[in-house]
Amino acid sequence: MTTLGIIGSGHIGSAVARLAVAADMDVIIANSRGPETLQDLVAELGPRAQAGTVAEAAERGDAVVLSIPLKAVPDLPAGLLSEALVIDTSNYYPSRDGSIAELRDNSVTTGELVQRQLGATRYVKAFNNILAAHIPALARPADADDRTALPVAGDDAQAKAEAAEIISRLGFDTVDAGTLAESWRSEPETPVYGRIYFSDPSLPEDQMADAAPAPTPALDIREALAAATRVDITARRF
Repeated sequence: MTTLGIIGSGHIGSAVARLAVAADMDVIIANSRGPETLQDLVAELGPRAQAGTVAEAAERGDAVVLSIPLKAVPDLPAGLLSEALVIDTSNYYPSRDGSIAELRDNSVTTGELVQRQLGATRYVKAFNNILAAHIPALARPADADDRTALPVAGDDAQAKAEAAEIISRLGFDTVDAGTLAESWRSEPETPVYGRIYFSDPSLPEDQMADAAPAPTPALDIREALAAATRVDITARRF
């Protein structure tokens, strides 16, 4: 039995929680506002889900999905996730997170920065390239022919393997996207970010909201990662 701690109850954290309980995992979900603000979500998720504090989600989870704004990561208690298997969904959006010099000049990737801030050695990057609405829409059973793949990046091979097993239970295949230094390949505005999961990725941006998602196999993800060029974050549109 796997217990998944989820820190962050926004769109992605909630979507992952729904898949987890559907996969017979226990879930402890937390946010910065406290367990009392999560009662409606926990009631919707059912008896496998509990609301907890951030510390409880970190300490009781066999793995922890971290799904909070990048600017909020330094506010987590020091050392909270240093020993945990962390699956981090975050991206850097300058309009939300402010100016972070070492990200803007590409000295480090977002994953490298967060891993350092957390002091976490068992850290992987995943679920950061897919829209929240597509997570439940594209999840499939393990024996399905139309499984969608997600890139997973990290420096610890065992942590990536353990994260891939959890992600498979949640309904997705995985593609090894390399080290955290290479994780820019799945960041915003790269070929593997967002659009690749639409049935028609070429649609104009103002029509994307109504476009249907489509299963995206591992081969497509590998090709998109290989085709990526590093984005100039100073010119990022969001």
